[in-house]
Amino acid sequence: MNKKLIQLYKQSLAGREIWARRWEQCQLYTMPMRDDDTAKLFDATAGDAVDALAANMFSLLTPPESLWISLTRASEFSPDPDAAVVSLRRHLNDSNFYTTIHQCYLDMVILGTACLFFSENPIGAESAFNFTAIPMSDISVLRNGSGDLTAVFHATSLPAMEIMEKYPAWTPPANLRDGIKQNPEMHLRLIQAVVASDGGLPPEALAKGGYEFTAWIDAGGDLENNIVATGAFEQCPYIIFRWSAAAGEAYGRSPVMRALPDIKTANKVVELVLKNATIAVSGIWQADDDGVINLSNINLTPGAIIPKAVGSSGLTPLRAGADFDVSQLVLSDLRTRIRHALLADRLSIIVDKEMTATEVIARNTDMMRILGATYGRLLCELIRPLVERALSICARRGITDPISLHSDARLCYVAPIAQMAADERVTQVLSWISAAGAAGFGDAINRPATIEYLAAALHIPDKLLAGNNQ
Repeated sequence: MNKKLIQLYKQSLAGREIWARRWEQCQLYTMPMRDDDTAKLFDATAGDAVDALAANMFSLLTPPESLWISLTRASEFSPDPDAAVVSLRRHLNDSNFYTTIHQCYLDMVILGTACLFFSENPIGAESAFNFTAIPMSDISVLRNGSGDLTAVFHATSLPAMEIMEKYPAWTPPANLRDGIKQNPEMHLRLIQAVVASDGGLPPEALAKGGYEFTAWIDAGGDLENNIVATGAFEQCPYIIFRWSAAAGEAYGRSPVMRALPDIKTANKVVELVLKNATIAVSGIWQADDDGVINLSNINLTPGAIIPKAVGSSGLTPLRAGADFDVSQLVLSDLRTRIRHALLADRLSIIVDKEMTATEVIARNTDMMRILGATYGRLLCELIRPLVERALSICARRGITDPISLHSDARLCYVAPIAQMAADERVTQVLSWISAAGAAGFGDAINRPATIEYLAAALHIPDKLLAGNNQ
């Protein structure tokens, strides 16, 4: 089993190698991590658009203090889902979910892939949930032919003392024991692997649950001696979600990847414009080399007096050719394309306060059309795994009754982005009612059924309907 696990790990690293180079380029031009990289960044158009898109995704998908998920009974024998929804909302609001998920949205917009680690807090904590945004540089994954996640490997460097606190049952191997005693803060490379039941491990290794967990120290030698902990999960605690993906790709493609050529070009254009500006301010000068003038002592500052030899021309400016500056035209076009690729011009805040309701609905329809593919992928890769693991944790702690999304309840997504599609359906129904009434066929409308349909489309609670108050 250990040899197979190492083989899977190496396979995941090989598949990530080409993506790591792309991620580095995307991050360099939108969110540089080092001061040296920041000094090479001259245009902030992409960075501003990335922040705006991540904020829009946050507001449209998982708005804080708002109802963005709901559950409905699959049958009359299913447990009450309303109590589960209330518990989920309370624990999510009391956790660090909303601060962490925004970090993940930034990764998704820049890199195309993000990782949210969903762990369980100790008993007695204010919330049962705890979330961590894992950098994609620490993550490698494997997927099967259907695109389902089969293995996640999380590599990180931690102090030995922190690893021992995290896994108290671990006994350091002989080759590390002396070093840890002398320096408890020495950093060790910890690999944490979560492999699904169909991820390539033998069935006997997965008898405890659907996902086998193994953590080991990457210090060479036999893996058996370096294992820190083992276990199993019902659901994968690593939630990997993508912006978009081509067939057969394990990682996602981001809007920044699509706009990267324009981002690089715009950055270079601004750099050249600034260099040209320094030349325009200080100029390019020439002087006679008569052995008297010392160019090292010349300081080109306003009001400076520069001595010259008698009879020499002193410093004279070098005349440039015709000044035909097209940089601003090119730069404006590049910035427009960058903002368009990062949806900054299509998901912007409405500035026309005189827009009619029909215009607003049409705008929302366009927004839904733009984000439709990403929205559908995030429902499958982010929202559903998140809710499934949250329900499992709450049921295991006795907070709610056990509820399965496969048999007991159906997941209803009621975030603002989902409500846009519902608003369009409601508008169609209201237009039909108006047209039917104007044509004299109002009596043909089933009014109670219409009210129930509109209430369901707008996710109105059942208790607000007159027939359900009895």
